[in-house]
Amino acid sequence: MTTNTISRSLLLGAVITAPYFSYSSEKTEKEASHPNIIILFADDMGYGDIAAYGSKVNETPNLDKLANRGTLFSSFYVAAASCTPSRAALLTGCYPQRVGLESVVDDNSNKGLSSHEITIADLLKQHGYHTGMFGKWHLGHHLEFMPNQHGFTEFFGIPYSMDMWPFHPKPNHDYPPLPVYENEKVIEYNPDVNQMTTNFTNRAVEFIKKHKEEPFFLYLPYSQPHVPLGVSNKFRGKSRNGIYGDVVMELDWSVGQITTTLEKLGIDKNTIVMFSSDNGPWLTYGNHAGSAGDLREGKGTVYGGGHKVPFIVSMPGTIPSGIVNDQMITAMDILPTIMHMTKAEFPRMNPIDGKNIWPILSGQKGAKTPYNYFFFVNKKDVQAVRKGKWKLHKAHNYRIPGTVGKDGMPGTQDNVGGYTGVALYNIDKDPMESTNVASKHPQLVKELTQQIVLFQKDIDNNHRPVGIVNK
Repeated sequence: MTTNTISRSLLLGAVITAPYFSYSSEKTEKEASHPNIIILFADDMGYGDIAAYGSKVNETPNLDKLANRGTLFSSFYVAAASCTPSRAALLTGCYPQRVGLESVVDDNSNKGLSSHEITIADLLKQHGYHTGMFGKWHLGHHLEFMPNQHGFTEFFGIPYSMDMWPFHPKPNHDYPPLPVYENEKVIEYNPDVNQMTTNFTNRAVEFIKKHKEEPFFLYLPYSQPHVPLGVSNKFRGKSRNGIYGDVVMELDWSVGQITTTLEKLGIDKNTIVMFSSDNGPWLTYGNHAGSAGDLREGKGTVYGGGHKVPFIVSMPGTIPSGIVNDQMITAMDILPTIMHMTKAEFPRMNPIDGKNIWPILSGQKGAKTPYNYFFFVNKKDVQAVRKGKWKLHKAHNYRIPGTVGKDGMPGTQDNVGGYTGVALYNIDKDPMESTNVASKHPQLVKELTQQIVLFQKDIDNNHRPVGIVNK
C-alpha cells in the first residue's frame, strides 16, 4: 500500500478534492453554531493498523464505515511522536514546546499543563457546551493539572499510561499503584487492563445519552493499543492478528458503539466525529506493537512512522463522504477548526500554531493545506521540515529498536542509535524516506535548512511557562 492509493477499493469513487458541502438548511441556527464534537484518540496506533489504511491483518469494519461515511485523510500529522507532547498539542493547538510539555511526564514529574493554557474543553465550556473526558489524560497527574482544571466538567480515567504501574515487567523505577479518577477523586487502584476500553466506552455512551438535547464535547483518549495490551473476553482470541488484533477489534467496536448511539438518538448529522492516534507504533514491543504501514520507523522519531497517523472525520451531510484527501493537515488544527465551527473566540493572550482547516474538512473546491512549512520537533530539537512533497531532515540521531520484545516483554531501544546526515526526500514518491535526493536539489536544501534554523529560534524564544508543582 502506498500513501496515494489508500483504500481505493474500500472507498469507492473517492477523489482527492471533494465537492463543497455546507450545513443542511433544516438545521436551526443554534445547531449550526453548536454542533456536537467528538474526538476519539487511540494510543500508539500506527498508520497501517486500520483496514481502510491498508491493513491486511486487522479487522476494523466500524472505522471503515466511518471512513466511507466521511473523509479519510492520508497526510495527517501529530505535533510530536510521543504521548504527552502529542496530547498537549491536540488540546491547545500549539507545538508542545510552546507550552513546556515537550517530553513525557510520569508519576515522578512535577510538570503539567499550566492553568494559563486554554484547551478545546475550556473554550467549548465557555461557549455553553457540556464537556466530558473518559480515558487517559497524561498531561500532569497533580490535581491542578488534571482534566477538571482544564475545562472538563466530567472526567473518568487514568492520569498517565497504563504501563506506569507496579506490574511493569521492566520498570525504570518502582511505580506506585495506578489510580483511576472520577473527577478529582480516586475510586480505584490498578484497574483491570482488559476492561479499560469497554469501561471508557460505556461511560462515553452514557455521556452522549445524558446530553443528547444539548451541545456536548466528548474526548475519548483510549489507553490502547499502548502496552500493556488488554482486551475483554468478547474479543479475546477473535482476530487473526493475535492479541494486538483483538485490541484493535475492540477499539473498532468502541467506535461502532459511539456512532450507533448517535444514529439511534438522531443526532449524528449534528455531530462531528474525529478519529486519530497520538503517535505511531512502539516498535520495540514486537508483536505487541502496531504497524506504520509503508512509513519509516515509529514512535519517538520524526520519520513518517512516528508522526503520520490515521485521521478519519465524519459528519453526515456536512463532511464529504467516501473521500480520500491528501492535503497535509495536523492535530494542532483541530482546535482552531472547532472554534470556527462553533463561532467561539480565542483569547489573543495565547497564540497558537494550528490553522483553521474547515475548508479542507468540508470539501470546499480547491481547498489546500494552510502550511508553507510544517516542522518535526523531537523534544526541543527541530529535526525536520516538510514543504509540499519535500521533507528535509537535518543531521541528527534517532531512536532505533535494539532487541525486539515479544508477548508484552519490552525489547531494548537506543534513543540515539540511529543517525542520518542531511537528507531530502520526495515523500509523495518515497513515503519510506529511503532515497536521499539532497545532492540534486541544493537550493531547496538551503531554503529548508534555513527554515529549520528560524523555527528553532522561534520556539526557543517564544514559549510560555509550564505548570510546576514544588515537591
